[in-house]
Amino acid sequence: MPLSPTSLADLVAAFAAALHRAGLPVGADRLSRFTQAIVLLDPRTVDELHRCARATLVSDPGHFAVLDSVFDAVFRGYSDVAEFRGDMNASGALPTTRAASLNISDIPGKSESQRDVRVGVTGSGAEHLATRDFATLSDAELDQLAGLMRKLKFATPPRRSRRWRRSAHGRRIDLRSALRRARRTGGEPLKLPRRMSREKPRRLVVLCDISGSMEPYARAMIQLLYCAAGGSRAEVFTFATRLTRLTRLLARRTTPAAALQRAGQAAPDWSGGTRIGAALRRFNDEYGRRGLARGAVVLIVSDGWETGDPAPVGVELARLRRLAHRIVWVNPRTQSPRYRPLVGGMAAAWPHCDAVVSGHSLEAVGPLLDALSGSTNKGPLIF
Repeated sequence: MPLSPTSLADLVAAFAAALHRAGLPVGADRLSRFTQAIVLLDPRTVDELHRCARATLVSDPGHFAVLDSVFDAVFRGYSDVAEFRGDMNASGALPTTRAASLNISDIPGKSESQRDVRVGVTGSGAEHLATRDFATLSDAELDQLAGLMRKLKFATPPRRSRRWRRSAHGRRIDLRSALRRARRTGGEPLKLPRRMSREKPRRLVVLCDISGSMEPYARAMIQLLYCAAGGSRAEVFTFATRLTRLTRLLARRTTPAAALQRAGQAAPDWSGGTRIGAALRRFNDEYGRRGLARGAVVLIVSDGWETGDPAPVGVELARLRRLAHRIVWVNPRTQSPRYRPLVGGMAAAWPHCDAVVSGHSLEAVGPLLDALSGSTNKGPLIF
């Protein structure tokens, strides 16, 4: 059905609605760039407008076919090709009477040099941001993801507690309950109640690298922990050149942005160098062997770039492996299919990890959640 928008905002809003119906993850940021490209280039033909759309609305070549199909339905149907039938030089040109609707000067109350085009967007911009690499997100865009992060849950495997509960299928007889009931029947226990041990989730211990190379991913991961790990008894530490405990700071209920600000103030080595081995040694000496890591799921977030000797990384992880139930390593560099942990801290750490995932975007958090719950393992590394 041909569209007849009366302004640039209406035109782009209708195009955005069609793209979302087709399933393309086009958010407000890309639509804003699309309108800015129209303002700057002032396209006079459908082909010129098509090039603006391709350059600003999608980054995945696999989405081009869908974009082209939607564009043809909206714009090439909008400019009826029958008006140019027989004119070999006018293929793709916009009719003069219709091209005016694409001109910025047609928007009332605006001069051509000062246009504030506000685009109506259907769908959620946060859902589009979920596919973006954390390193490319601004502070405002990261804050938009807080709502989606709250829908996630960090679930660790259960462990047996020392407490017991009644159960008809329990292996042990509840002697206290049996004696109490026997008093009602003349001292004869007519029915033997049973009990079984309670289960509770294992503690989650997080060691997050906040060095310069990991700073954008650290921001995103700390916000993710703040939003999604509330019920998993999470202990959070950061490290670059020193180890800092943030558990109490992140326990305060406030906004994710405020939590990130407090974390940055509490860690003086934020965006500093990286001493993974020294940080692991201090954690093992002061916290791990005193019980904090015993039976816990340990999550280490780092790209493995050790500025010192990488050998201590393997030594300290071997110590930690004897205490922890499971070690999961998040390394954004592993998103590349060509990545191989051949040198440095990652090479020393790899043999001691139960799972290694990228976790570079909110969309890639799914494998991380599976790894924490114990449903996936690292598997053999094949070169």
